[in-house]
Amino acid sequence: MLDAMKHAPQTTGMLCEQFGNLDRCTVMQHLKVLEEAELVLVRREGRERWNHLNALPIQAIHDRWISQYAGHAMSVLSALQQGLDQPSE
Repeated sequence: MLDAMKHAPQTTGMLCEQFGNLDRCTVMQHLKVLEEAELVLVRREGRERWNHLNALPIQAIHDRWISQYAGHAMSVLSALQQGLDQPSE
């Protein structure tokens, strides 16, 4: 569902259509969990409930846990490239 909201907010009805294998109650329960985790922000317009992706918690996880490994991976790739660029002796 987060991927479905990645490019634009979605109403609950829109999400139900995209996840036709799930009933509306299941979609609402999933959205409730995502909202409690602060991954989804909700704005109501009349009878419609617009669900917006909140990427800030995901960015915080990336910054804290993943970015350090990405930096290491880049240094390994750089060393590999340097090894390939140098003629063998």
